[in-house]
Amino acid sequence: MAASKPVEAAGGGGGGGTGGTGLSRWQLALVLGAPILLGAGALYLWGRRAARRGGKGASERKTPEGRASPGPWEGLGDGRTDGRTDSPLDRAQAAKNKGNKYFKAGKYEQAIQCYTEAISLCPPEKNLDLSTFYQNRAAAYEQLQKWTEVAQDCTKAVELNPKYVKALFRRAKAHEKLDNKKECLEDVTAVCILEAFQNQQSMLLADKVLKLLGKEKAKEKYKNREPLMPSPQFIKSYFSSFTDDIISQPLLKGEKSDEDKDKEGEASEVKENSGYLRAKQYMEEENYDKIISESTKEIEAKGKYMAEALLLRATFYLLIGNANAAKPDLDQVISMEDANVKLRANALIKRGSMYMQQQQPVLSTQDFNMAADIDPQNADVYHHRGQLKILLDQIEEAVEDFDECIRLRPDSALAQAQKCFALYRQAYTGNNPLPVQVAMKGFEDVIKKFPKCAEGYALYAQALTDQQQFGKADEMYDKCIDLEPDNATTYVHKGLLQLQWKQDLDKGLELISKAIEIDNKCDFAYETMGTIEVQRGNLDKAIEMFNKAINLAKSEMEMAHLYSLCDAAYAQTEVAKKYGLKPPTL
Repeated sequence: MAASKPVEAAGGGGGGGTGGTGLSRWQLALVLGAPILLGAGALYLWGRRAARRGGKGASERKTPEGRASPGPWEGLGDGRTDGRTDSPLDRAQAAKNKGNKYFKAGKYEQAIQCYTEAISLCPPEKNLDLSTFYQNRAAAYEQLQKWTEVAQDCTKAVELNPKYVKALFRRAKAHEKLDNKKECLEDVTAVCILEAFQNQQSMLLADKVLKLLGKEKAKEKYKNREPLMPSPQFIKSYFSSFTDDIISQPLLKGEKSDEDKDKEGEASEVKENSGYLRAKQYMEEENYDKIISESTKEIEAKGKYMAEALLLRATFYLLIGNANAAKPDLDQVISMEDANVKLRANALIKRGSMYMQQQQPVLSTQDFNMAADIDPQNADVYHHRGQLKILLDQIEEAVEDFDECIRLRPDSALAQAQKCFALYRQAYTGNNPLPVQVAMKGFEDVIKKFPKCAEGYALYAQALTDQQQFGKADEMYDKCIDLEPDNATTYVHKGLLQLQWKQDLDKGLELISKAIEIDNKCDFAYETMGTIEVQRGNLDKAIEMFNKAINLAKSEMEMAHLYSLCDAAYAQTEVAKKYGLKPPTL
């Protein structure tokens, strides 16, 4: 599968290729110039220029504003002899300065009293001074962890001075402590825009709250989601990543009759009355919606293909994103010691991939290792474990697994291409030119040896894009499209290339729209379209695209990421309404 969808873990509903490795997310961040250290917060792509220039450090905004030392009139009472008469604002400033002195001494209750006095003395038309007094009192409340009072005083400060960064950020932190995530996100989004994305502390808080919101919403949505069968292209790509998967092999001659289908939508009659064999027939006909029900008939009848039916049903449960239903079937196959070892190993690969999607790498590694123990000659084990090792940044171990896969199956173009990409990634992140050149030469060798392997061209194109060899990368994507014209994700990657190479938004969007036309269930296309619309300032359109991607997400983890993108876009719309703030656009 060429240039496949990012995020999915190997074999767990993500198909082969880069969708299997999950590396395209890393690549996409590089393509768009996103700050890689920010995960879900990478939506702030429009701050990429500022991020490249290097922002301010994570300096704390703890101290109040104004001098801590007394002014020339502070401490003088009504009996002063300098002949001057203090104005109300002068007296308010004096009270504030006295409060600052208490603040620096850690006497926060006394500081609060002084700031309260300053607020009462300050003329109401002096908005900026009054906002400072409220913000300073909020700083003192913050030290006492009185978060409701912090939020209330910061709100007063912002009402008086709507672009008051200190007050907005302090209120964001208070909302975080009060578990008001939506309000926290809106405030910190405003801060990020006002600071031109130059302050790491603000960016990290934005990222943190986006992730929390995303996980919270995804947990609820995923629990109640309607199962959704992926597109035929996705399903075929998924099965193409296995070579030793018995359930994906065509029916044997003795298993089906040569009769035509009796009527549309019904499988050809098989020679045995077997739900599993009928499910296999439906699979050949791409009539995927009937596979789970037919497999269930075989299981309930305890037929002779029960183990195969359990694995087939589990696989389609994974494909529709129902890991809870898949796991008992996979567990049962794995425990069947008298079952074909290929079935048990395949079940271990799929359960291990499922664990990786659920961010349980220890359990995932255990399953892959067990698969290697029980079926050491199974090339699929090493291929998919190699992808797992890349996800875990264990590149040397990944290369060893790809080498073993290639030893067992020298014609495995997919493993050879992914080995090249692993070596390239290792060289690229190590910033070492010589290994990078060696890895690039490896890609050339792979596409020469396997000219029909779309994955080789796709991964080479991503590496070429990193090296800013855009013209050649574009040629590689064209070769992918020639080989797999119905692979939507290739069009998405080619569209992204147009943005980086020629800053051609129209061409980029045209290609991504083509991807959606080919596969209207391609969540990667909707997600990418949404990200571009954010950068163009079309926030309502971006939110629409992200919501479409959310409804197509194949895992809770992926859905959480998409919610983070959507929430960030929505926060920008709210900030624009409240404060008239908009980030720079393309």
